[in-house]
Amino acid sequence: MERVIVYIDGFNLYFGIRSKGWARYLWLDLPALAGRLVKPNQKLVGVRYFTARVRDDKGKVARQGTYLQALEARGGLDISFGRYQRKPRVCRNCAHTWTEYEEKMSDVRLSTEVVRDAFKDKFDTAILVTADTDIQPSIEIVKAEFPKKRVVLAFPPDRDNPGLKKFVDDWFRIGRGRLSKCQLPKTVKKPDGYVLRKPKSWA
Repeated sequence: MERVIVYIDGFNLYFGIRSKGWARYLWLDLPALAGRLVKPNQKLVGVRYFTARVRDDKGKVARQGTYLQALEARGGLDISFGRYQRKPRVCRNCAHTWTEYEEKMSDVRLSTEVVRDAFKDKFDTAILVTADTDIQPSIEIVKAEFPKKRVVLAFPPDRDNPGLKKFVDDWFRIGRGRLSKCQLPKTVKKPDGYVLRKPKSWA
């Protein structure tokens, strides 16, 4: 059967779900979702999730920490971390300053791992859950070096990138149906017995 690895851009997926007003689906069972992206003639051989730990917001830190622990307890995926860094901003008109945050490196890690897995012949098809233009060079490399390998884009909700579509073999959008059917249980027990609960704001 055709081997498939699903690569998930965590922030792209998160903000796509949030912008649709679907926060209740953020308690997402990623391996289950990946399983629903493959076809009957395909075999899911890997799920790779790329994210960064948020900072300086106690509520967000707590929710993400709970979610990451739940995913680790669930198993069935590899998690790679980038960096979440402060970015000072200054208003040109009034000189007011504030701090924004920017996720760094996780998209680069995703791109690098897709290319490395292609060279190691770990997949026949790569499904990329992202709409980020930064993934384009890695897609071009995989298609140039391994024309028989397929690259498919699974756009997160409320995300699109017409420019990327011409570089891949196929694309589709992840909708409410798949998300609603791929939720973690409301409580997840860790190996040490500690019970994790879905954040109330995601209910």
